[in-house]
Amino acid sequence: MRPQSVRARESVLTATCALLAEGGLPAATVDAISARSGVSKATIYKHWPSRTAVAAEAFGIRMAGAVPLPDTGSAVGDFTEQVRLVSEFYASPAGGTFAQLLAACVTDPAGAPYFREFFLTGRREAVAVLWRRAVERGEVREEVDVDTATDLLFGPLVFRLVSGHAPLGLGEAESIAEAALRGLLVR
Repeated sequence: MRPQSVRARESVLTATCALLAEGGLPAATVDAISARSGVSKATIYKHWPSRTAVAAEAFGIRMAGAVPLPDTGSAVGDFTEQVRLVSEFYASPAGGTFAQLLAACVTDPAGAPYFREFFLTGRREAVAVLWRRAVERGEVREEVDVDTATDLLFGPLVFRLVSGHAPLGLGEAESIAEAALRGLLVR
C-alpha cells in the first residue's frame, strides 16, 4: 500500500473511532467520517464497502485491548473474571456501539465480515487462550470445542445486551459464568 493510502486509511480509522465514541454508529456516517478525516468519500469507499465496514474495523482496533485477559490461576477464576469484564464492557457506552454494529451487520452483509475479522475474531482468540490454559491444567473437558464454550459463556451477555430483558451487572455475570461452568443439571 502506498504511503498516501496508508495515511488516508489511518485518518479515516482515527476519525471513525472519534465519531463512534461521541455518538455511536449513527454518528459515524460516511459524510461525517469524510469531513472529520479530510479523506474523500470516494477514497473511503475504495477501501471499505460500507460505513458498517469502516466502523467495524475502527471499533475493533479501538477495542482490541479494552477487555484484558485475566490470569487468576484457575479456570473458574479466569472465566468468571472474563465474563464480569465483558459484562462491564457491554454495559458501557462502547457496549451500545457494539450492539449497534451487531444489528447493522444483519442488514449489511458487506460490513459483517469486517465486524467478525476486526472485533469478534480477536475476542474469541483471547477466550481460546483461557481455554487452552484450562485444558493444560486439566480443569475443563478438552473434548468440548472452544467455540462452544465461548458461546455458552458469552452468548447470554450478548443476548441480554441486545434484548434488554435482564441487566448486565456483576452479580448476573457471576451467575451466568457459574451456570455455564458448572452446568444446569443436578449431578
